[in-house]
Amino acid sequence: MNVALFSETYPPQINGVAISTQNLFNILRKNGHQAYVVTTNALSNHLEYKDNVLYIPGIELKKLYGYKLASFYNSRAMKIIQSWHLDLVHIQTEAGIGIFGKIIATRSSLPTINTYHTMYEDYTHYAGKGETFDRLAKSVVRSFSKYVAMQATEFISPSEKTKDAFRQYGTDRYINIVPTGIDFSKFKLENINQSELLQYKIDHGLADKFVLLSLGRVAAEKSIDVVIKGYAKFVKKSEHPSKLLVVGEGPARPELQKLTETLGISEHVLFVGAVESRRVPFFYHLADAFVSASITETQGLTFMEAMASGKIVLARYDDNLRNTIIDNVTGFFFEGDSDFPEKLDRLVKLPSTNKEKIIAAAYQTVDIYSIDRFYDHIIEVYNRALRKYW
Repeated sequence: MNVALFSETYPPQINGVAISTQNLFNILRKNGHQAYVVTTNALSNHLEYKDNVLYIPGIELKKLYGYKLASFYNSRAMKIIQSWHLDLVHIQTEAGIGIFGKIIATRSSLPTINTYHTMYEDYTHYAGKGETFDRLAKSVVRSFSKYVAMQATEFISPSEKTKDAFRQYGTDRYINIVPTGIDFSKFKLENINQSELLQYKIDHGLADKFVLLSLGRVAAEKSIDVVIKGYAKFVKKSEHPSKLLVVGEGPARPELQKLTETLGISEHVLFVGAVESRRVPFFYHLADAFVSASITETQGLTFMEAMASGKIVLARYDDNLRNTIIDNVTGFFFEGDSDFPEKLDRLVKLPSTNKEKIIAAAYQTVDIYSIDRFYDHIIEVYNRALRKYW
């Protein structure tokens, strides 16, 4: 079938939606489908079409990590898309590009699938400040989200957490739960250059240290400050040499760097900045454990990538993770910066046999999120949507 994926974000940008869209694009093509991506042009202000990806120019949103927002209509892009003779439209984001996808589907009488990747309620602080404004913004987001769900031919939630939120919004339609698939082959140790790994550790003072990794957008909603505060308490109490790597870029980086200085742990924290998506597995394998205090994830792809890389996860408790992380079995939970030092200390001192058991259990748990299982679920949804247009 001919499928177009509409997403505001796509590699080289690094975030869950971009990687999810790329994974879906690749697995559809691998299975013989004619897949296309319509996205914003993150690198220039020109319309470009190459390798089945159509890049549309947009306006840079400086407050949102430099993302670009495209117009909801582009006549040149429309002509290219019409030449694809699509069977269905799959919308991955809800702004300009997503609206464009809906316009195309309506004009051509095509079924639309919408995957709701982002809990926008957690991002209203970017629109303005003040409690009254925030309540209003959240109310608007809930109404808009409900509208998005009701308009799609088939609606997909990547997790129970997102589905529950939509039920609270008053959405009574059928919701498909399809966790985003992961290409586990990318994260195998044998695919990592070992000499490069060793050299990086030497060059950045990581050799003979317990390395803790935070990877993803460096933004307020990711609560990296909670990790840094907890890690500072650990550093002051522990004699075990360690280092925290913060991989990613975002508006909170200057504030977090200042926080490490205030807490006196600058030499223990390395801000790596943004890396290319193909380099992400390398950084997982630099680490001994993966850490996150974020409670705004719809699914938590980075948690699963870390587990697929054979890294123990230390995560702030969130209901969304309860089926993935079982405390002391497939990983560890902490509640905040107060109990973080004790949990990290326990992890650092864990015997190797115990670590191996946890890593093996974690890998078995995330197997249900394999890219092939994801493909099977997506095709079921696609076929159900197509039947509604027979």
